[in-house]
Formats: sequence, C-alpha cells, structure tokens
Amino acid sequence: MSESVVSPIDHFWAVIPAGGAGTRLWPLSRRTAPKFLRDLRGGGRTLLQETYDRLAPLAQDRFLVVTGQAHEAAVLAQLPQLPGEAVFAEPSGRDSMAAIGLAAAVLERQDPDAVMGSFAADHVISPPAAFAAAVARAVAVAREGWLVTLGIEPTFPSSAFGYIRSGDALPGHDGVGVVASFVEKPSVEVATGYLAEGGYRWNAGMFVVRPGVLLDLLGTWHPEFAAQLRTLAADLERLEELWPQLPKIALDHAVAEPAAAAGKVATVPAGFGWDDIGDFDSLAGLLGGDDATLAVLGDADLVHGVDASGLVVAGERLVAVVGLDDVVVVDTPDAVLVTTRARAQDVKAVVAALTEAGRTDLT
Repeated sequence: MSESVVSPIDHFWAVIPAGGAGTRLWPLSRRTAPKFLRDLRGGGRTLLQETYDRLAPLAQDRFLVVTGQAHEAAVLAQLPQLPGEAVFAEPSGRDSMAAIGLAAAVLERQDPDAVMGSFAADHVISPPAAFAAAVARAVAVAREGWLVTLGIEPTFPSSAFGYIRSGDALPGHDGVGVVASFVEKPSVEVATGYLAEGGYRWNAGMFVVRPGVLLDLLGTWHPEFAAQLRTLAADLERLEELWPQLPKIALDHAVAEPAAAAGKVATVPAGFGWDDIGDFDSLAGLLGGDDATLAVLGDADLVHGVDASGLVVAGERLVAVVGLDDVVVVDTPDAVLVTTRARAQDVKAVVAALTEAGRTDLT
C-alpha cells in the first residue's frame, strides 16, 4: 500500500489518548510538558502532531482526543484544526479504560456505524502507508464484532513491553489470528524464548473496535463502569461530578485480558516500525546513536564529543563529553541528568524521589 492510495475509511474515528508524564524521560518530559507535546525526533512536529498526521488520511476530521485538563490548551494549540468539542479534558487521571471508554460512549451515541481506533499520542511509527494498511485490515475485522489489537513484530527480546500470544487463525481474514492471551512484561530470558518459539508480538496498546462492542465487553466484567460511562456520555456537563467516581484501571486489565480469555479478541500483524520512546536508551537508538556515535537532540553546535557515544539532549549551553561510552546527558534550564543508556529505565526513580521530597516544581 503506497501513500498515494491511502484513502479515508467510512465511519472510522481516531481516538488519541494523550496522557502520562513520561517519567523515564525526565527532565525533558515533565508533568506540565509531557513527551507527547515534545518534538523528540528533531523534525519540527511533536509526537502528538505526528500521531494526528498518520491518522488524518484515514479519519479525515473524525477525531477525539482525551487529555488532562492541564494539557487541554496545549493540545488545542498544537492541533488547531480540531474543534474544541473534539478534545475531552479529564479532571483527573483515571487510566486508559476511563479515557478510551468515554470516547466509546460518546461515539456510540453520535455514530451508530462507528468503528474507533485508539492510538497513543506518544508513539513513533513508520512508514505511514504500512500503518494505514494495518488499520484498514483491523477495521474490517472490527466491523464483525471483534476487539482488534495491532501486534508489533518483535525485533529484540524486550522486557519493557507486554506481549500478545496468537492462537488460531481467524477464518476469512488472511494473517489475522485470535488472541490466545496477553502476557505481562517478561524477563529478557523469557522474552528470548518467546522470539525463538514464534507466535508472539509486542502489545503496543493499539485497539480497533466498534464503540458498543467495547462497552458491552466492559459491561461483562465491570457492568457499573460501563453504565457510568454511558450515563456520562448522555450528559457531558456532569463530567466534573461523575469522573472521580470512575474506576482507575487500564483497558488491558479491564477488557482486553478477560476478553482474550473468552476468545473475543483478534490480532492483526503490523508491518511497520514502532517505538514508544520509553526511555533515553530508546530515544538514542531512534536518533541513530550506536556504540560509536553520540546522538544529539537539539542544537548540535552546542555539543562537543571526544571519543564518546550515547545521547546528548542539548539545552542553551555547550555540553562537552570526553571518553565516555553509552552516556546520556540531558541539559535543561533547571535540571541536568547524567546517566547511561543501560540505566535509562531507572530515571523514573529520580522523579519518584523528587515527588516524595515535595519538589513538584521539578517534576
């Protein structure tokens, strides 16, 4: 599928959950300016804008973005083509089931023929045409009443991602399988076994489904939750009142995992590159860093490396790195991070310590 033949999908709605603080990317990502609002590839578009760009040829103007109240103005500023009513601002974080479920409840009332696709605002995907092809296949399966997830082909035994275990083939849809189970983040050793065995894909949290199907599945295991979402969609002016009463649970746990056990989830193999930029090691790789290269995000004239490799996120002053391998240096006006790519996942511990110390001005 080339970009020239990508065309809109009838009644397809793009839902973009835009949340999370990206604590493993501190101090670049903060509560007030999380990673989805950042240009992390140096291309002039933020991750949120890139997500919109990928989905616009498929959804046209059929978008719903769910974000926190603190980020509503920034989202609207970055996506001025969206009307205000296309952005829902959560009064507080209630995890992904509430955010995506609210969008489903609104679309259920708005478009009886809708198929929605939920795609996080902070992922990097290429090429767009391969993404469009996978979404189109997923929509075709979802129209038949399945909860569909896009399964990413693993490129290495990652312990940072959950996995999808495929089961039987789905008749009538070449290459599509019924999900046998979702697997939590494994150890590297276990993940290595998954890749050797085959039949496992990364779970990127991309779901395509008819809104009513999603809510009915939620109602099977959490009937009150589904009823609350439908009540809220019928009267959005009660958002501030009803939102705090919603359970705080991820869509994976609330619906996807039990639905898979009940044989109601299908997976479409995704033939595109994917990265959730979960830490600075991931960002370094995305920017072309390797064992001999010092990757730079920002003004390269402010970075000077001598026999060094890793990643430097440049700020407003010169950063020199001499004789260090796989180093990570992040320079911001009020905080500087120095770590290694190998310890990149541990950056979140700094945020936790700052939060415990009451230094929310830095988080």
